[in-house]
Amino acid sequence: MTENEISKHVVNAAYRVHTELGPGLLENAYEACLLKELKEVGLNVKSQEILPVYYRGDKIELGYRLDLWINKKVVVEIKTVSQFDPVHSAQLLTYLKLTENKLGLLINFNVPLIKDGIKRVVNNL
Repeated sequence: MTENEISKHVVNAAYRVHTELGPGLLENAYEACLLKELKEVGLNVKSQEILPVYYRGDKIELGYRLDLWINKKVVVEIKTVSQFDPVHSAQLLTYLKLTENKLGLLINFNVPLIKDGIKRVVNNL
């Protein structure tokens, strides 16, 4: 399955979760529900996957965790903020570089319309 096919599943699942729950909950609630939706459509989803940093050949555990990592191809970062900040895109881009993935999705559930809370971030390897 390609990154774009996976992202379609993620967007559809985010829509279902947002329609059911609406805005106003904490990130972990949306993460758990999105995880359930994505697993139900048969995707291999890791939640809170530890992401080490390699520095000069040494593995360094810094506490970075991926909210959702789908088929080891797409990283999803979940937010519940009033609006995206440039640091959110930078964070996701860093995760993409560390995983050597091309596509990530920032999803902000704290919006009236979920389409306004989804942002694609591309790593041009």
